[in-house]
Amino acid sequence: MRYVGIGELARQAGMRASALRYYESLGLLPAARREGGRRLWPAATLRRIALIRMSQRAGFTLAEIRRLLDSDTGQGATRQWRALAERKLPELDRVVQQTQQLREAVAACLACGCMNFTDCELLAGAPAAET
Repeated sequence: MRYVGIGELARQAGMRASALRYYESLGLLPAARREGGRRLWPAATLRRIALIRMSQRAGFTLAEIRRLLDSDTGQGATRQWRALAERKLPELDRVVQQTQQLREAVAACLACGCMNFTDCELLAGAPAAET
């Protein structure tokens, strides 16, 4: 089994070594082997990091990811992932809806054309700033 140091693992993963130490402290990564004061991980740890980062991009919290990784025992992991994903979809749908509303608000501001906060009709109902 090939082991890599924290710097090499960080470089290959495209992240900082401090993030790897943080993941290790949370139990997302297995404890590194120590050799001469250096942290060393199996090269296969890169795949686990990729799963963590993909899960973060999908909106999963680090606590949720840890539960998933803790259940990494074949079929149990598949069921756990499915359950987490099914609970996450409605949350992601809400984020998409909120983002769409924000987009529409920005588009309305651009369409207004006034580009002057004092005269903007979109802000007509808003209280005036105190001077």
